[in-house]
Amino acid sequence: MSLLVVLVIITALAFDFTNGFHDTANAMATSIATGALRPKVAVGLSAVLNIVGAFLSVQVAKTISGGIVDDAKITPAIVFGGLIGAILWNLMTWLAGLPSSSSHALFGGLIGATWIAAGHGAVHFDKVMEKVIIPALASPLIAGFVALIATFAVYTLTRRARKDTVTRGFRSGQAISASMVSLAHGTNDAQKTMGVITLTLIAAKELPSGSGPPFWVIVTAGLAIAAGTYLGGWRIIRTVGHRITQVESPQGFAAETAAAAVILASSHQGYALSTTHVCSGSVIGSGVGKRLAEVRWGVAGQMVIAWVLTLPAAAVVGALAGRLASAGTWGIVLVAALGVAAAAAIYLRSRPNAIHAGNINEVDSSGATQTRPTPTPAGTPA
Repeated sequence: MSLLVVLVIITALAFDFTNGFHDTANAMATSIATGALRPKVAVGLSAVLNIVGAFLSVQVAKTISGGIVDDAKITPAIVFGGLIGAILWNLMTWLAGLPSSSSHALFGGLIGATWIAAGHGAVHFDKVMEKVIIPALASPLIAGFVALIATFAVYTLTRRARKDTVTRGFRSGQAISASMVSLAHGTNDAQKTMGVITLTLIAAKELPSGSGPPFWVIVTAGLAIAAGTYLGGWRIIRTVGHRITQVESPQGFAAETAAAAVILASSHQGYALSTTHVCSGSVIGSGVGKRLAEVRWGVAGQMVIAWVLTLPAAAVVGALAGRLASAGTWGIVLVAALGVAAAAAIYLRSRPNAIHAGNINEVDSSGATQTRPTPTPAGTPA
């Protein structure tokens, strides 16, 4: 196995790590917001179930390794460039607290790098439409509609019950529904990195065309996404849990159940959909389904803009990185250096306004961060 292939595999696992902390909100934001699970318990549980989910299916991995691009026309250097584009978009949207799609960032980076370096004929646009674009449009609408109906039904059936009893009951239910979303997330998103690594191995002639992911690829991809999940993408968790709508436990249960059902069904069919789109759509649906609930459509609009921009923005960065990486060793080194520098700059930019497990639920009624009063020094007027 060449040094370049090893570098691409490490970069793919780095993307998987960013996917984990970028998408933790998908499974656990509503449970953390309603108090059904403590923040650290939630991300720990989600991490474990992401690993379990990674072993349940390989259909999505096969879609990526043999369906999106022509594995006979690409090289490991092209895959490397695509991954850099995906990672940088993930980090930028994490900094902004926007739940954009890690999946579409990956597809965009890979498509852009392949198109520029190997020609448009190396991209299977019919498969992109069938397995990526159509699910991207349909899945949040389906999940939102199911969550709307479920939320309306839940509040209708429990309207005569005591509110504290309902809250306690659905908080318990959320522990189960959030776990199902985490399991589904591992089943769908961990497979995307498996598919990229498998594609790299096929391009490097380490595996025959049409191969599924080897066992060690499944294990490492599952561990990488679980590690990122446990770190916790607290910025995006706050957006999904508090800024879209104020979520109560019956809404959280309905949203999580709807999202898990849609993701698991899609994974079984090999659709590489965005779990972010599904889960965000279900949260919006749960807000619409609750009488007098406020859905902050301005925040929802920002999310949709990020969704629309994700694939083309990652494609542009992936195309530039892929072209440079394909130029030779100097290009690969330059792309790697620029990627590390950009990632470090984004991380340093996030530190002055850090969000973590200790302050994740410290928000006001609009979902904005609460400001704590500055302590008055002793001996001075209050």
